[in-house]
Amino acid sequence: MRRLSLAGAALLPLALAACASVPEVATPQPELPRAFFNQPEAATGAALAALMPTSDPAYAALSQAALANAPNLAEAAARIDAARAGARGAGAERLPNISADGSVTRNRINPAQFGQAGQQGFIPREQTSYGANITASWDPDIFGRLKAQERAALARIDGATAQAQGVRLALLAEIAASITDWRVLDARAAAILADSAAARQLVGLAKAREDAGIAPGFDRVRAEATASGSATRLAALESERAQLIGRLVTLTAQDASTVRAALAAPAPALAPAAAPASLPSDLLANRPDVAAAAAELAATDADLAAAARARFPRITLSGVIGLLSFRPADFFDDSVVGTLTGGIAGPLLDFGRVGAQIDGAAANKRAAFAAYRGAVYQALGDAEAAYGVVSAVDAEAALAVTQRDQLNRAAAIAETRYRAGLASFLEVLEARRAADSSGESAAAALGRAARARIVLWQALGGEVMAAQ
Repeated sequence: MRRLSLAGAALLPLALAACASVPEVATPQPELPRAFFNQPEAATGAALAALMPTSDPAYAALSQAALANAPNLAEAAARIDAARAGARGAGAERLPNISADGSVTRNRINPAQFGQAGQQGFIPREQTSYGANITASWDPDIFGRLKAQERAALARIDGATAQAQGVRLALLAEIAASITDWRVLDARAAAILADSAAARQLVGLAKAREDAGIAPGFDRVRAEATASGSATRLAALESERAQLIGRLVTLTAQDASTVRAALAAPAPALAPAAAPASLPSDLLANRPDVAAAAAELAATDADLAAAARARFPRITLSGVIGLLSFRPADFFDDSVVGTLTGGIAGPLLDFGRVGAQIDGAAANKRAAFAAYRGAVYQALGDAEAAYGVVSAVDAEAALAVTQRDQLNRAAAIAETRYRAGLASFLEVLEARRAADSSGESAAAALGRAARARIVLWQALGGEVMAAQ
């Protein structure tokens, strides 16, 4: 008992010094606003999933293919496996380590070094020993250093999982945006074809009046130029289609023919859904980047605890049991040997090595907290901007559709007046040109409204994180 008291008295200064050397790193929760400035009323909101083109068969097919084959998702999954392996290794460090070994050793010595006994032949010049051992060692982790390291490794699994979810959401958002762009091209092409048909009808009308001698041939030439302009705009869309095909091949890991086959399926017309109402606090649970930053903050907190516990003494228990013989025939004949050891060690004069590690861990935690706050405010900024853009592009799309309808009506009235001889061909041509650009502009505005919803979906965290 006296020896135990002396050991406790010796350990007490080390323990007190270790406790006093842990720096305090405050991690207050960032303050969040109560609501987003531009978000709609809760009664007018829809489900978050409605922001994505889930009813488009191309999105359903290509997103499933991407989730199964995309290389960046496979890379993220491998990082999760690596984090899990690290956690298993950290947990195994808290358990005993048992190993086995065997050896055959041959020694040659100078018997003269043993004096008279060596000279008289009592000490052999050559000796062979045969041994087999089972060795066990265990750190009981009384002060929790290994437990803190395991905590850090487990937190990094959460971080890797959140990062993988972020990759998944970014992939789905890119696919949805590309498919939306393709549908916008279809709508623009349909508008240009309608413009081209109207222009060709105008060419026929001008030619008929030219043949009748009641209009100059210049009217027909100008009408043909307008029809050629529509054909040029239609041909220009093919370069945009080629870029979208290339992007989808990269995203989905599918060949171009498969991508084109999926995009060829009929899809509903662009009709952006109402934006859902959300709370800023939801971003802390839904945003993968915020979750990953929170996990890294927890990991650095555990790293700091582990570094601080390096100042505490370490207690190690070890034991060896084996067989030792100098002749093979005697290997199992009363040749059992063993050793049981209990050791304690702690830093006494390390010239600041452990302190430097603690300061580094504390700095990493401060950096992780700053990164976490940055992720929170990045999420807030993304959501605020996305809500504002949705409101703006909705108003733009509504005005563009109204303008398209009005200009088409004006073009129809101008053509009717021209047929009745109440308007000049120049008035008809100008009205037709204005109507031509309005249809394509309205399709592009509806596309921007649909894409703004995809950005909002991603800004609000997309979907609930799935278990990996």
